[in-house]
Amino acid sequence: MKIAAPIVGATAGPRVHEIDARWLMAYAAALGDTAPEYLDTTRPDGIVAHPLFPVCYEWPLALDLRARTMSETIAARSVHATHDLRLHRRPRSGDRLSTTAAVISAEPRSPGAYIVTRFETVDADGRPVSTTDYGSIYRGVECDRAATTHPHPDPLPPRERESGTLSPPGRGQGEGPPDWSASLRIASNLAHVYTECARIWNPIHTDKAVAKAAGLPAIILHGTATLALAVSEVLRRQPRAAATRVDRIGCRFRGMVSLPSALRLEAWAAPGRVDFRVVAPDGRPAIDDGYLQLAPPS
Repeated sequence: MKIAAPIVGATAGPRVHEIDARWLMAYAAALGDTAPEYLDTTRPDGIVAHPLFPVCYEWPLALDLRARTMSETIAARSVHATHDLRLHRRPRSGDRLSTTAAVISAEPRSPGAYIVTRFETVDADGRPVSTTDYGSIYRGVECDRAATTHPHPDPLPPRERESGTLSPPGRGQGEGPPDWSASLRIASNLAHVYTECARIWNPIHTDKAVAKAAGLPAIILHGTATLALAVSEVLRRQPRAAATRVDRIGCRFRGMVSLPSALRLEAWAAPGRVDFRVVAPDGRPAIDDGYLQLAPPS
């Protein structure tokens, strides 16, 4: 099975979304995040989006792009592998956002074709809001030799702690025990709730028959839901909590999360950033090389 035509350079969009308080609040509620920044519409500055909210308005572009570049059979083999979000500012209620998508790289890997799509979103004045490089592995699918149209953004510089310089994003995880850890409880119905609140519809997350037909043991939780839960927990431990300015979020998805489940978040904190991973009940990582880059306090 092979992606028939050259896929790098394919585009979709723009698509325009009207962002309202109902959608913003629903996304936070799906995560069980009750921070007033996400839910209190009486705040003088209004409510803001959870940092992972951009996945909601990017998803329709992902579907558009797949429909233009591959068959449904190949598209069904997609697994979210990497995520790199640069958040220029948080979306807000009343925003009118325009998103475009483009395949920026493709390369053959042992599990299948690794395809990276860049989603770029601007507001009504053309100012950037979010940029996401979304990496997918198409299991068992071949593609032509590696190709790219855009360089990937530079990795974040090594973080530093009192013990000295550590390695690039996420690699500090191997430098001793975590600074703190927390449990992430995954309810049996979370995938269904997240699907409807985020408006991200992929039946492998809610329909057991479809999931099993795709080769999965049962429905699995969205990777972005697991990542969003981790981000919420990291922000709860920051001095400004949910109001903390987040510049960048990235991770690698390593394993499936079943429902229900009990995950463990492990974090390594340093000024301006937090590295983390999410560990499944069997001790293997569901998310690895995770990090949040935080803006300096204003």
